[in-house]
Amino acid sequence: MAFIIIMNFLFAPGNIISWDVYGYYLYLPTKFIYHDLGMINDEVILNLLDQYKNSATFYQAMKMPDGHYVMKYSMGMAILYAPFFFLGWLGALLFNYPIDGFSLPFQYALHFGSVLYSLIGIWFVSKVLNHFFNSKVSALILALIVFGTNYMVHITMYGQNAMSHNYLFTGYVLVLWFTIKWHERFEWKYAIGLSVVIGLMTLSRPTEIVALALPVFWEVFDKESFKNKFNILLKHKYQVLTLVLVLVVFGFFQFVYWKIYTGKFLFNSYGGNAGEGLELLSPYTRQFLFSFRKGWLIYTPLMIFAIIGFYAMYRKNRDIFLAVTVFFLFNLYLISSWSNWWYAQSFSQRPMVSSYPVMALGLGYFLVWLFEQQKRIQLTLGGVILLVLGLNIFQTIQFHKGIIHGDRMTMDYYFASFGKLHATEEDRKLLLIDRNYMGTDAFTNEEEYEGTLLKAYDFNDGDDSLSFSGCCSYRLTPKGIYSPVIEKAFKDITRDDHVWFKVSVYVFIETQDVVEDFSLVVHFDHKGYAYNYKTVESKNLDIKKGEWNKIEFDYLSPEVRNGNDLFRAFVWYRGNRYLLIDDLKVDVYEKRD
Repeated sequence: MAFIIIMNFLFAPGNIISWDVYGYYLYLPTKFIYHDLGMINDEVILNLLDQYKNSATFYQAMKMPDGHYVMKYSMGMAILYAPFFFLGWLGALLFNYPIDGFSLPFQYALHFGSVLYSLIGIWFVSKVLNHFFNSKVSALILALIVFGTNYMVHITMYGQNAMSHNYLFTGYVLVLWFTIKWHERFEWKYAIGLSVVIGLMTLSRPTEIVALALPVFWEVFDKESFKNKFNILLKHKYQVLTLVLVLVVFGFFQFVYWKIYTGKFLFNSYGGNAGEGLELLSPYTRQFLFSFRKGWLIYTPLMIFAIIGFYAMYRKNRDIFLAVTVFFLFNLYLISSWSNWWYAQSFSQRPMVSSYPVMALGLGYFLVWLFEQQKRIQLTLGGVILLVLGLNIFQTIQFHKGIIHGDRMTMDYYFASFGKLHATEEDRKLLLIDRNYMGTDAFTNEEEYEGTLLKAYDFNDGDDSLSFSGCCSYRLTPKGIYSPVIEKAFKDITRDDHVWFKVSVYVFIETQDVVEDFSLVVHFDHKGYAYNYKTVESKNLDIKKGEWNKIEFDYLSPEVRNGNDLFRAFVWYRGNRYLLIDDLKVDVYEKRD
């Protein structure tokens, strides 16, 4: 606990209310300070965003057709932040800081609150472990979880303790604790505690409904125990119904919010970016576990022993084996089904951190088994665990120094930088391409790629005789605002992880002084929804009227969600007369071998 406190203040963030945390938190200031939960007056929020630099773009909410915004994230984390938000408000009043939700007292209060959640989590992990193991094994498990996994990065460094993983870590250990105590005494206070914790977790991240597997399958291991568990639940049916009711009530808050601001009780708040979402029919479990980009068991190999420990758990404590195993498998399935399975700038697999209180049980039973073995086996496997522990600490330092990259790792780069505290430029060329989502793509190393024509329209079958080349061009009018589309599935373009596109078209505007508003549009399409949508706008160009103008720009393929997703390029006309276009063309550039 002392280590957690020290690390959190040694690596305190410049602004803890930033990026995803900003999105979790935004419910609080918009509701209680600005009284505009729908952010109709978005100028207030955008000005604060510019002032405090919480995020490079406002991706944390989606603007609806009626002008309201809808939060991307559900409101559970905001509820967990709330006590510290109001503490920050009090601090701002006492020390004469702006009561805007983002000034220093609000930031310090949230940082303090997140550390407090961490300490509560560790305290209860200790209590849970001592319920199953002796103090020696419990202490060893705690040390291994904190120092031998990515817990250290995501709970104690850079303000990541304000992310959901820290709060959910504490949530899961409380679920375990209340489950243990309820099965011992069947008291109302434990049933209510279990209900509230699972309700808040699910409201924070809906997939955490898998936490129900722990109390539901606890003490179930065969047909007879299943019947016994059913009878217990029936006997305490009012407590069970209370749990269900509490879950419904927490869900009701979110459903009402969606109904008010979208007109629907159920709403896909991630729909603003079709490039990410659950792929339940084709999970990325293999990459999630073993990829050098972000494989959990590659960068957190200690957890291999926790998984092996499930076998020892089965032999020594079948009462909890099924509950822990079902939870682990369903949790892994859901987390690894997310299309962006590498989870952005993180070390190892960030979403697994919240489940470490459960995984600690597997690790504990592995250690119990190990202490029962011959000295030779103890020394061999103990030495491996020490090596893994040292590797994790060293790689945490590498991550801190930027040698292990947050989302661009490759196998070649991993081994080229292994054991180094400095990476060379030659090493860094082995990383995945650096995708810049914030601005215009710039294709500056064309000599490293080989270009081919993807498709071109010469419009020689068009009905306008004025043309840049050939005999004809294509006319866009208010009744026909879209040009023919160049489109192709990504899997039919390349097998590489990325390509560059060069998109070009010639446009002609008559000499009369008329408004001719148009865009050259490029995006990817997932099941009819656009993502990585980029345009060149006529208002930003120096268009010469009465002559042909070439418009072109570079476009880097995004992290494509599915190989069947379509690349699309076209011209969109919004003027009031007509626009002539000719030679719409797309070239594709693949990395040379």
